[in-house]
Amino acid sequence: MNYLIVGLGNIGREYADTRHNIGFMVADELANQAGSTWNTLKHAFYTEYKLKGRQVFVIKPTTYMNLSGKALNYWMQELKVPIQNVLVIVDDLAIPFGSLRIKPKGSAAGHNGLKSIEASLGGQHYARLRFGIGDNYPKGRQVDYVLGPFDKDEEKDLPAHIEHAVKMVHSFVTIGIELTMTNLNTK
Repeated sequence: MNYLIVGLGNIGREYADTRHNIGFMVADELANQAGSTWNTLKHAFYTEYKLKGRQVFVIKPTTYMNLSGKALNYWMQELKVPIQNVLVIVDDLAIPFGSLRIKPKGSAAGHNGLKSIEASLGGQHYARLRFGIGDNYPKGRQVDYVLGPFDKDEEKDLPAHIEHAVKMVHSFVTIGIELTMTNLNTK
């Protein structure tokens, strides 16, 4: 069985450790733990590894956030991964920092990466792992907030939350989304 894990983010050093790049950070940790290396291929940084007899493909789109769907669509076709085996890792303003929730479908909720994916897949029926970044910003400063770095307190807790996200991805691949939601979603 093939799985495609898509960590959303923006390429470029200026975005490296920003809230909007949490998808890239989780993807990096997946590769790190598997001992796999990244290659720059069409529309994405790409790596793959085996997990309990399953083939796991991981991409970080190089298209920038608002064209993430183009990369996802290309790699789904290229690797022949069915939509139910795709998981998108995304930052989410609507849930508190460090809250992790996996869902089988849902709206884009204003997220440009998800809007792009929805447009290219023609719907909202794909799994996503929502990584809470909170909404602790003054009115009108949303862009600065998502494109800004985590604060000092958040940085201390970030490795543990990324580790939990990795556990959720591995659970999604090995036992499926329903049990992962039951066992591992956090408040």
